[in-house]
Amino acid sequence: MYMASAAFVYVRCSYSPRFSNNIRNGGTNARLGSPSSSSSCSCSSSHGVSFSSGTNTYWKHQGLKGQAMSTATEGNFASSRGIINGSNKPDHLLVLVHGILASPSDWTYVEAELKRRIGRNFLIYASSCNTYTKTFSGIDGAGKRLADEVLKVVQTTEGLKRISFLAHSLGGLFARYAVAVLYSPITESQAGDSANSVIVNSPTALRSRPGTIAGLEPINFITLATPHLGVRGRKQLPFLFGVPLLEKLAPPIAPIFTGRTGSQLFLTDGKPDKPPLLLRMTTDCQDIKFISALGCFRCRIVYANVSYDHMVGWRTSSIRRETELVKPPRRSLDGYKHVVDVEYCPPVPSDGPHFPPEAAKAKEAAQKTPSTQNTAEYHEILEEEMIHGLQQLGWKKVDVSFHSAFWPFFAHNNIHVKNEWFHNAGTGVVAHVADSLKQQESSTAITASL
Repeated sequence: MYMASAAFVYVRCSYSPRFSNNIRNGGTNARLGSPSSSSSCSCSSSHGVSFSSGTNTYWKHQGLKGQAMSTATEGNFASSRGIINGSNKPDHLLVLVHGILASPSDWTYVEAELKRRIGRNFLIYASSCNTYTKTFSGIDGAGKRLADEVLKVVQTTEGLKRISFLAHSLGGLFARYAVAVLYSPITESQAGDSANSVIVNSPTALRSRPGTIAGLEPINFITLATPHLGVRGRKQLPFLFGVPLLEKLAPPIAPIFTGRTGSQLFLTDGKPDKPPLLLRMTTDCQDIKFISALGCFRCRIVYANVSYDHMVGWRTSSIRRETELVKPPRRSLDGYKHVVDVEYCPPVPSDGPHFPPEAAKAKEAAQKTPSTQNTAEYHEILEEEMIHGLQQLGWKKVDVSFHSAFWPFFAHNNIHVKNEWFHNAGTGVVAHVADSLKQQESSTAITASL
């Protein structure tokens, strides 16, 4: 229900048969990728946290055009209802994570389409540990259950070598927490022999932090309409229509309906002098390494609805500031209906997120005596700090617009085709996700062979 200071460098890329990287305001070609260093420390106090400045890479698109959609299936697969292996056992686990008040059945169309499109190397598993009201127990609680579930799948399935996540809405936050629980760093000597190593001269190689997720090589982390910055602030929860009074009343009311999860999404969880969970999840803490876990994935992609999503705003789902929202093209990319823009945002070095004394004071005011003024102040501080944390990693950002769809107001469910009959406007988005997975799988195979 409630889904919803370094400069941010943007490099525009065209997701078409001919790939190009262009600077947003210039139009000149830009080459991506440079080494970066890393360090981490605790974020449990009001002091800032620093850690590695992320992932540098070459992004290359192979020009795969969307094909006609079908629910035909073939090959090996897994779901929450069981695992089926054929003669050629898959070695790449793809975990599907649903959103709030949902279930694995939300992935029926996506699961069938991915089985048809991405080949036999993938073992597709639709998570079932956080169904319906279990999503109200908190992002941390749901994330730990998801981590346990994934670990059981890995332990009971032979031959798995790689892992990816595809999550919708609140499920993206569950997945971010889960991968941090499942993360294990590897030493430099181990990294030299692992698939995470970088072939510098290979245009398809991706630089990532050395580490494993559930003992497997992490490849893709993909979210669809996920509130990465929470839902507090102007139009972050669009069905409130940006009305100041409603946005002031929502934070104290949210926990009544959505429990612990609601307070975490509105950034009011915990004691006033402690950072809220979503801020902690943008850095490495002493007990859990959130950013290092995300940083070890070869590819991170966020899909965001630019409009008509009443659950999750464009800003929070695309990890952008208000000033960075530029009117997107209205024309879809070739072969991917309603996918209107693709942008690669390389990592931006910074000293990471902070929880300064003024943030603690603003949090206390927002908790005890919410008003338009102190609520806005608190949100502005927290949003900037969360962006500082997340922008230290490179992200591919895909903008989706259902403005021309017959039912554009279903955008939040269209983006992952929750129901094949009512939300089929999102089939082009699913095709884009499938081709992104295939592209990365091919890049991984090429890198391994070099």
